[in-house]
Amino acid sequence: MTVVIDGRELEPPEPLQRVLAALDVLADGEEMRVLLYCHPVPLISILESNGYAWQETLLEDGTHELRIRRPRP
Repeated sequence: MTVVIDGRELEPPEPLQRVLAALDVLADGEEMRVLLYCHPVPLISILESNGYAWQETLLEDGTHELRIRRPRP
């Protein structure tokens, strides 16, 4: 199952808050897809410091798509 958070129309810090809340309940094997209009430097720092696997793709419309997976135990 993939959890999708579309933060493109949200004001900061709401996208970050929603992603952090969803990370707390992300199950093993689940993927989170996050859509934003900017490169999320604070989020990436949090993901890296907590061992999450992530990949960022810049879509044709300028959207930054992040795919995030829970770290393995």
